[in-house]
Amino acid sequence: MSWYLAVLRNYVGFAGRARRREYWMFVLFNILAAIVLPVLGVTVAILLQAGTALEAVMIPYSLYLLATALPSLAVAFRRLHDTGRSGWWLLISFVPFAGAVTLLVFLASEGTAASNEYGPSPKLGPVAA
Repeated sequence: MSWYLAVLRNYVGFAGRARRREYWMFVLFNILAAIVLPVLGVTVAILLQAGTALEAVMIPYSLYLLATALPSLAVAFRRLHDTGRSGWWLLISFVPFAGAVTLLVFLASEGTAASNEYGPSPKLGPVAA
């Protein structure tokens, strides 16, 4: 849970680097939210006898997506920075199939062990100022 909260606290931090664990734990929580929140919407709609209109069911998840859009983008930028790539590489996901696979490989790759142009390695821990 601390990995998820760390990403939310650093929601506009596009600079620096993010470890694989930080990125993938955030993705895991987002997947869990994608499962739980629509179920919660259906449950509330049934309890309030409001019917199961798609809009009512998806309101909780839509609000969650809106709230986590910027943190998701920021952590993806930092993850790419850890692999020595610019955040602009996220745009490759617009290329059908091959772009998504390439981006997945980049995000799953191990980061550079030494410092790179985006900062020191997050595996080494925080640098004392």
